[in-house]
Amino acid sequence: MRYFIELSYKGTDFHGWQIQLNATSIQECVQDGLTILLNKKTEIVGAGRTDTGVHARQIFAHFDTDAQLNPGEFTYKLNAIIPKSISILKIHKVSNNVHARFNALSRSYEYHIHLINDPFLLDTTWQIPRRKFDVDKMNKAAQILLKHTNFKAFSKSRTDVKTYDCTISKAIWVQKENKLIFYITANRFLRNMVRAIVGTLLEVGENKLSIEGFEKIILSKNRSDAGVSVPARGLFITAVKYSMFIK
Repeated sequence: MRYFIELSYKGTDFHGWQIQLNATSIQECVQDGLTILLNKKTEIVGAGRTDTGVHARQIFAHFDTDAQLNPGEFTYKLNAIIPKSISILKIHKVSNNVHARFNALSRSYEYHIHLINDPFLLDTTWQIPRRKFDVDKMNKAAQILLKHTNFKAFSKSRTDVKTYDCTISKAIWVQKENKLIFYITANRFLRNMVRAIVGTLLEVGENKLSIEGFEKIILSKNRSDAGVSVPARGLFITAVKYSMFIK
């Protein structure tokens, strides 16, 4: 039987999603918990892989087991033995052919910037005081993303992917007093893509790059033409959508 785990986590204490040697990952912690409860080595497959320091408000993973689980009771038990910076929100029973990664219709991210120093938000925002941005100009540039599908210019170099094509359905900046948030939704994302897009759009907002120049970077398909990748701590994956059970 296959189950989906819906979870959230604060990524500060982890070296990303994926299991790796000599470093603690979200995948490792959840798998260890499942293995203890099911008394059998159990692996999970995630909807995506977040980098070191990136957070999740909602992400999914699936696992297979012969056991018939009570989702509510099992959720409580799993939360009791995994680190408190990971929260199992819900467990869903799904069909055996449903895949957490390949059946995802879209993924949404937010990037949080704080324009003043706030010690209580150090782990979850990029704090850059005394910098001003033209948000209207950044939004005009962001809309250009919806016209294109090849985002190699914003992909981490030497990444092993078959295609650089992504369909972006939403890209918008919203400023709320001293907080600047970038919202983006697409069917898939490349490694480092959101952080590179944010870094390049900030150059537009500081008048270091024109809107036309931003589109030329996309067309160039050259990562070295784009802006720097902003720090991981301000990035959140906020939603993963599926057709079968998630509204």
